[in-house]
Amino acid sequence: MIYFHDIDPIAISLGPVQVHWYGIMYLLGFIAAWWLGRKRIAAGRLPGVDANGFSDLLFYAMLGVVLGGRIGYMLFYALGDFLHNPLLLFKVWDGGMSFHGGLLGVLFACWYWSRKHRLHLFDTLDFMSPLVPLGLGFGRLGNFIGAELWGKYTDGTWGVIFPSGLPAPFNQMDLATLKAEYATGALNQYARHPSQLYEALLEGLVMFAVLWAVSAKPRQRYLVSGLFALLYGVFRFAVEFVRMPDNGVYLAFDWFTRGQLLSLPLVAFGLVLLVLSRRAPVLQPVAPPASAEGSKA
Repeated sequence: MIYFHDIDPIAISLGPVQVHWYGIMYLLGFIAAWWLGRKRIAAGRLPGVDANGFSDLLFYAMLGVVLGGRIGYMLFYALGDFLHNPLLLFKVWDGGMSFHGGLLGVLFACWYWSRKHRLHLFDTLDFMSPLVPLGLGFGRLGNFIGAELWGKYTDGTWGVIFPSGLPAPFNQMDLATLKAEYATGALNQYARHPSQLYEALLEGLVMFAVLWAVSAKPRQRYLVSGLFALLYGVFRFAVEFVRMPDNGVYLAFDWFTRGQLLSLPLVAFGLVLLVLSRRAPVLQPVAPPASAEGSKA
């Protein structure tokens, strides 16, 4: 049955303070990465690094996600507005985060941390890659709850009616009136693909299941990172066919989007890493010192 989206994006209101579901989803993603990463550290999957060292790595990665995601959004999707008013960079409450920018931020953070700890960058990235997909999935759920980044129109019975995506005169009606219209079936033609949920499934659950299974035992360097880049690039490119283009603008052919353009280098990079992994060494687990193990909460 076609679903009418009526979810309050604000989870908690405490006076003037409002906690949005999107922020909670980010928090859940970081908690999942922390918990999974601690398990891998305890198993010695990043030799020479204990729980404290991993906490530092995760902190740098969090900064990379937030700063890179915001800066990337302004550069990739709102460059004109940013050049006109650079202070928009700090208006995070207005929304606007880019996965590709966040990825670049995480890559820089991991490079800096790896250099500091004298580790090979791709040993760090192979370690981190399985920790990321659940956060991506939570983030897409946050997009769905916030009724943003919705898909194109669909005739499927699984479509979703997003009030913010309705044309005139429906976009000027209050919620009660829209629900009455929905009850009569008048809004069914405006049902959209819940592309956020498609991405939550593919980028979140499917990617996590594949990467966690592949990384369950030691693998050649580059393999896990390569799979991450390849899978994300392919999944994102595919979902863009049923997702509204960013800013409503196609780059070419009336179907090619900026999200697809930014995903193509990921696909190519992933394939290159998979080829490199065929002759790369395997990083063998080394359990962290007992003192580090004992420091775990």
